[in-house]
Amino acid sequence: MININEIKKLSQEEISNKIYEVKKEMFELKFKQATRQNIKTHLFKKYKHFLAQLLTIEHNNKNTK
Repeated sequence: MININEIKKLSQEEISNKIYEVKKEMFELKFKQATRQNIKTHLFKKYKHFLAQLLTIEHNNKNTK
């Protein structure tokens, strides 16, 4: 995962791509959990937090333009 200051420097399209990637990772984690595969449960919280940061920055960028 990248730093929040680095995210702020990204373009709107790159932020949207990161959001897609994080959502995909979260889906894969949920799928692994549902199929009883070995997962690291702390990643749920980490991805949710990172997704919230990305969405906030995306929203702020849209409002400032």
